[in-house]
Amino acid sequence: MGSWQQTLADLVGTRGPALKRHAFLLCGDDAQAEDLVQEALLRACTRPLRALRPGGAEAYVRVIMVNLFIDGARRRTRLSRLEPLLRPADATLDPAELVTDRDAMLTALRSLSPRQRACVVLHYYEDLPVARIATMLGVAEGTVKRYLSEGLSHVAVRLSSTGTG
Repeated sequence: MGSWQQTLADLVGTRGPALKRHAFLLCGDDAQAEDLVQEALLRACTRPLRALRPGGAEAYVRVIMVNLFIDGARRRTRLSRLEPLLRPADATLDPAELVTDRDAMLTALRSLSPRQRACVVLHYYEDLPVARIATMLGVAEGTVKRYLSEGLSHVAVRLSSTGTG
């Protein structure tokens, strides 16, 4: 076992309950807190710190937990906004409504800048991760996230103003 893995194993042995309390304070659910700690430790193992300072491992895992929690909350918020748009499979769809919805979405996508549109299409229609999109477009991951956020906000405003969605 490498030194970073040993450091994390020692961290779990000595500070595991404190990490779980921290996760519980973030999410408010015991099972979700356990999952958050496990996911953070897994991410820490796959992306170890280069220079380890005293207490650095715990701080690193805590930062990962906070980021995972925030990302999960954003994802849940996005999904809760989409739920009303999802229809049961047995619902009869009006072809005219489908054409109107498609036209509204295409119009909203056309109103985006080329980079925003590329990011939105690659992420939400092609299901590509942010890192892959950043590599494809030759920009930083943070830039892709900004384009996605701005693009989704713009599309949401456009769709809500047309009465679609």
